[in-house]
Amino acid sequence: MIEMRIVGVRVEMPTQQPILMLTEVNGPRSLPILIGSAEATAIAMHQQGVRPPRPLTHDLLGNVIAALGRSVTQVRVVDFREGTFFGELAFDNGTTVSARPSDAIALAVRIEIPVFVEESVLAEAGIVIPDAEDADEGEPAEVEDAEDEVERFREFLDSVSPDDFGGEQKP
Repeated sequence: MIEMRIVGVRVEMPTQQPILMLTEVNGPRSLPILIGSAEATAIAMHQQGVRPPRPLTHDLLGNVIAALGRSVTQVRVVDFREGTFFGELAFDNGTTVSARPSDAIALAVRIEIPVFVEESVLAEAGIVIPDAEDADEGEPAEVEDAEDEVERFREFLDSVSPDDFGGEQKP
């Protein structure tokens, strides 16, 4: 399993299709996942620090899990078949529960747990977003901060279409 960082959510134009981007913590590959609008909003709101006065669905799920005396230790993206990603929640007692990656990641951002992707999924659906070349060194420039990486992600998304990602995400 490869640990990933949640870069963010972007809406692809003109189709209005939200895309969640994960990037390897210790590597160059990224994983774009087409997701639904509700999950995109839930992830983006939390990442931007927006906290609603009442719990939303993913907040409720986290609260119920904690109230039952359990905790989710990680989110995993475990398979990619026919253009659809499959995920799971891994609990502290070893139990796993199947989940859509978008729902699982919306929970992960709230309870601050890591996201992992199977190597086979990353090998099949992962992409490498080209870095701008460093004019002095001739080597890829380092991403200085999260804003730079998000801007590179936006530029990449402006140059691709959902068809480039191997099919449409099924609900």
